[in-house]
Amino acid sequence: MTHDTAATTTTTAPTPTPTPTAHALPEDRTGELPRAVGLEGIHVPLVTPFTPGGDIAAGALESLAHEVLDAGATGIVALGTTAEAAALDEAERDLVTDVCARVCAERGALLTVGAGASGTRAAEASLVRLARWPQARAALVTVPPFVRPSAAGVLAHFARLAAVSPVPLIVYHVPYRTGQSLDAAALRALGSLPGVAGVKYAGGGIGQDAVDLLGGLPEGFEVLAGDDAYLSPLLALGASGGILASAHLATARFAELAAAWRAGDVARARPLGHALARMSAAVFAEPNPSVVKGVLHAQGRIPSPDVRLPLLPASAAGVGAALERLAEL
Repeated sequence: MTHDTAATTTTTAPTPTPTPTAHALPEDRTGELPRAVGLEGIHVPLVTPFTPGGDIAAGALESLAHEVLDAGATGIVALGTTAEAAALDEAERDLVTDVCARVCAERGALLTVGAGASGTRAAEASLVRLARWPQARAALVTVPPFVRPSAAGVLAHFARLAAVSPVPLIVYHVPYRTGQSLDAAALRALGSLPGVAGVKYAGGGIGQDAVDLLGGLPEGFEVLAGDDAYLSPLLALGASGGILASAHLATARFAELAAAWRAGDVARARPLGHALARMSAAVFAEPNPSVVKGVLHAQGRIPSPDVRLPLLPASAAGVGAALERLAEL
């Protein structure tokens, strides 16, 4: 599909409103948050498309959101790592959230928004700002990166965040980015906090901690696969779904895989899971989201394959390998 000119026009972000203080929640968003927010299925952490001039291509972003929902995604994630959120300024982040919130409101889809920070006070402030978007149903919050607090410190951090957040939290456990590995007991303690609905589990593989965690989850706490290549085995172990950059490219097949494991259809799930894992490995052969953007551009779905420094665009070989694996599906 090729976008017309209007679909890639840059949209001007609305004038930012003052940021509320970390404890000034709107009255209708206070009180105990719901434990279950319906995390089942495939959630696509949308890339941020750029025009050839380097601005946000808001029309292309909106089209992508509709496309993945049309293909069977349960929800979308705004401002995840795949969105290059760290490379966007505040007005751009607000614009991305506005577009995703509008689509989710139109479609009745679940919107998760990336938030948080290494410091607890800054993370509180970023979460409180989400009250500006009542369409948001959950916040994806990374375990504090770089500072490497103890497991007790991580628990205290998320307890503070859950107390002020206007939406339930999904803990993003990604130790190869944060430098902080949490065992099953620590994740289970996080999952027992009121206001913590789930974890995006991206442990870099499936070890004993993943098995232990999925073997005894706190009530109302769900596990979403965060390493695309390990979606199928995590679903087999009892994960509810996944937050997957690769699902931009084969959304319907990922949704089919989740449905197959949910139905216990092993004969259908196993070969499809292997095929999707091979495609995901090709997508992550270079820093994310460079290959995803390269493939989307090759398909005519976004106006440029550009990423922002310090990332570089994917190589032609990397994009070609991903397209080959995609064609095999």
